[in-house]
Amino acid sequence: MPALSPRLAAIVDALPLEPHLRVLEIGCGPGAAARAVAARLTTGHILAVDRSATAIAQATTACAAEIAAGRMSVRQAAAEDFVLQPGEDPYDLVFAIRVGALDGRHPEAGRQALARIAAATRPGARLFVDGGDPLREAVIPHS
Repeated sequence: MPALSPRLAAIVDALPLEPHLRVLEIGCGPGAAARAVAARLTTGHILAVDRSATAIAQATTACAAEIAAGRMSVRQAAAEDFVLQPGEDPYDLVFAIRVGALDGRHPEAGRQALARIAAATRPGARLFVDGGDPLREAVIPHS
């Protein structure tokens, strides 16, 4: 498995991960950061989502061991369309790197994505996006 880039390593290191958390990565691409997060989870789980079928196929292959171990799953979904599946527990921590709906490039999609994230997370969940050093925390609009 290729080494994590210094940028992604800094991002994963900056996340307030705990071994039991349920983590959602929006815009996982080929799964490098999700794989690194999965390595830090013991009883927790990471769901890596991406709108691209190609990215999900790459992540499924690259993260086969983490998926088989039950620490990770992948799903094709856009941030603004993401919903929990029946019986799926909400998430404790969400992060997104280079996702236009969450970094300000697409404000309307961003409003939709934040509403979807709020519906898929526990009260008190935290959201981190790029644009800080290396991340900034964004507010999840729980009602």
